[in-house]
Parts: sequence; C-alpha cells; structure tokens
Amino acid sequence: MLTWLSLLFLALFSGAAYVLGQRRAVKASGGAKRVLHSLPGYYGAYAALWAGVPAALLLLLGVSFGDRVEDAMLEAQRPAVVQALDIDRQNVFFSDAQAIAQGIAPSEITYEGELKAALDVKVAEARRIDALIQYSVLGLAGVLALAGFLLAFPRLSADFRARNRVEGWVGGLLMACSIAAVLTTLGIVLSLIWESWRFFQSVSPMAFLFGTEWSPQIAMRADQVAAEGAFGAVPLFAGTFLIMMISMAVAAPVGLYSAIYLSEYASRPVRSTIKPLLEVLAGVPTVVYGFFAALTVGPLFRAGFNALGAMLIGGPLDGTGQYLMEVQNQMALVAGVVMGIMLIPFVSSLSDDIINAVPQALRDGSYAMGATKSETVKKVVLPAALPGIMAAMLLAVSRAVGETMIVTMAAGLQAKLTANPLDTVTTVTVQIVTLLTGDQEFDSPKTLSAFGLGLTLFVVTLGLNIIALRIVQKYREQYD
Repeated sequence: MLTWLSLLFLALFSGAAYVLGQRRAVKASGGAKRVLHSLPGYYGAYAALWAGVPAALLLLLGVSFGDRVEDAMLEAQRPAVVQALDIDRQNVFFSDAQAIAQGIAPSEITYEGELKAALDVKVAEARRIDALIQYSVLGLAGVLALAGFLLAFPRLSADFRARNRVEGWVGGLLMACSIAAVLTTLGIVLSLIWESWRFFQSVSPMAFLFGTEWSPQIAMRADQVAAEGAFGAVPLFAGTFLIMMISMAVAAPVGLYSAIYLSEYASRPVRSTIKPLLEVLAGVPTVVYGFFAALTVGPLFRAGFNALGAMLIGGPLDGTGQYLMEVQNQMALVAGVVMGIMLIPFVSSLSDDIINAVPQALRDGSYAMGATKSETVKKVVLPAALPGIMAAMLLAVSRAVGETMIVTMAAGLQAKLTANPLDTVTTVTVQIVTLLTGDQEFDSPKTLSAFGLGLTLFVVTLGLNIIALRIVQKYREQYD
C-alpha cells in the first residue's frame, strides 16, 4: 500500500516538474524577443521524465523483487530446530513467519517449545527486513526523483533541444517494448523446447507423433493399473483436423460470400447495417459459443440424426426406444459447426478488406469490355484478391486449430482415431488444458506431454502463418 501511495506522490511530483519546466521555458523565451527551439510542452516533459521515470522504475523493481529479497534474507540463517525439519516443513515455517509478520493467519500447523520461540524470532526479523526494504526503496526513489529534477531543470534554456531529448526517451521506450516482446516470444519458445525435451527423454518422438493410442495416465505406484500410459498423439491430431475441416466448411463459403455481397452488391445502407451485425459475432466470448453448442446445437443435432437413423433402419432397436444409430449431444460435428459460426466474421472481415483493396480501375475496365457484374467479380476481382483471401483462410485455420472452449463443451474428451463427425473426439488444445488442470507434478511424462503437444501446435500454427505470408508475397499484384 505504501509503495502505491509513493507512486501517486511521484506522479504528482512529475506533474509539478512539468509545470515548472514549461514555465521556465516560457520565461527563457523572453516573450516575443526570443524563439524557443522546441514547444514549451517539450521542456516540461523533459523535466517530468527525469523526475519521474527513474524513481518509478526503482519502485516497480521493489514491488517485483522485494519479496524475493526478503525471503532470501529471512532464510539466510536457519535455527538448528528448523534445520532438523524436512524441507517441506521448513518452507511452511518461513511462510508462516512471513504471514504472521504481515498480519495474515498462518497455516493450521501448531508450534510449541523451541519451534515456537524460533518462529517468534523469525516473525520479528521478517518485520524488520520488510521495513528495511520498503523504506530503503522509498528513500532511494525520493533521492532519484529529486536528483533527476535538479539535473534536468537547470539545463532548460531557449537553445536547449528539448524535443530531441523527449523523442529520444520515447524512442527508448519503444525499443524497450520491442525487446520485451521479442524476449517474451523467445522465452515461450525456449520453455516449450526445454520441457518438451524432458518429455521426449521418457517418450520416443516417433511413438508420440505416430502412435495411435492416447492414454496419458501414469500410476503413482507400480502395482496400479495403467502404470506406463500411452502417448500416441495421432488421435488428437485427427480430432483437431476433423473439427478444423468442419469449421472451415462452414466459415469459408459463408464468410467469403458475405464479403463478396457486402463489397460488390450491397448498397451503403445495407452494408452499414449488416457489417456491424456480422462483426458483433467476433466479440462474443468463446464460452458463450460453447454454451450455445452444448445447450442448443447439440440436442438439436442429436434429435435430428437419431430420427434419421430410426427412419433408415425402420424403427427402434427394442421396446426401450433406443435406436440402433443413436448419437450423443457431444460430437465433432457440433463443435465444428459452432466454431465455423464463430469464424464467419473473421473470414468475412478480412476478405472484405482484401476485396475492397482491388483497384476500381480493374472493375471499370471489365465493364468497359462488356462484362457483367457477376463476370467482373468472378474473373477480375476474385483473381486479383485471391492471394489475400487464401491468407485469410489460413489464418482462420490457425484460429480454429487453437480453439479450446467450444471443443471442450461440444466435442467431448475421448481421444478417438475416427473420421466420423458424429463421434466424440478431442483436440490438442483440450488435452493440454486437461493435463495441466489441478494439482500436477511437473516431472512426470503425463504432465510434460502437454508441453510436447504445445510445441507441436506451435510448429503447426507457425507453419500456417508462414505459408500465408509466402502466398501473399508470391502472388501479390502491385497496382499503380
């Protein structure tokens, strides 16, 4: 709480530095007699940046790493009575000491005798360390803020290049954000590779990529059932591919045809009405689509296919009313259709922008040659926009491959190697969520298999994006 109040006071101090810097610049200009190098706001911004940014960075570092420093200092000296405990009890001991020091209720473990005395000592030490870290960081931040202001304020003169210095700060901020984005991506890739390498030390990559049985249940004891498990990911790849194909069979024609209509045939009032309504679908959370699939589309498809099966086989199997070809609410077809509905605005919006980017001169030239509107769309507009449309389709495929919630609620969790859209299947993303849900140990092949699946999914989606970019680069046409 004290740190966030300090950030508030620092913001107020930076605002005051901005005002003082601006006034000094105006005063240094001498009214109309002299001309400033930069606008007065740049002078104020320069003073505010030096007064606020270094101190704010120090405060944020204190918030981020202060607890770790406190843990290290508190655990540097362990009493003999604490060293006699196992490592888990020692961790609980120090956690309780910090919790009591912060006024939080400790764990249910009771401490008596020498252990209670050691706990009281560590609680007092935790309070001293916490106060030392907090006040040290606040004091240094105050010194940095004042020093930054005193460094920047005297330099403000009429000839001072304040705009260049402020733009240098902005350029540094942009570069830092770019480096952070690159390092984040690199960290994600390296973590996936490292954990996947640990997984492939236990399971052969060939068995993982080409095995046809997925049952990642690892027993805790050797006498339990399923002590080894099976990590053949082909059923997961097949389920992902099946649902993706169904979704694209829905999204691709509907999205493309709606884009053609909106860009070539619809009047402005119709376009201004239909396009926002289509794009509303893009803002609907995927869990809502999952509820729609589980509560509406699933029962509807089940009733329809069961009735069709009863009609084809001539009636129910027995007197209980159970049909020979009965299907359940959860199936690949339900998940694929609902996912396709979700992807319609994605495909439509991208295709619409690409079709609108085709120069009007091509259309006018086609009309001048006597072509009809439909012929112009089919033989001129679509061929010119085809690379972009194909890229949009591949991006939609990447989106479909990475979907989780709809598949979880509508397709089931059974890993089946099937091409029947009426069967329950599962996908790579659903299995990743299932494997990492709950209390898991990150040293068993069962949990590490999620990273193998994640790395495979990453490679597939990266490949699709690269193919989309290559298509655009190779077949893109330049127009004057």
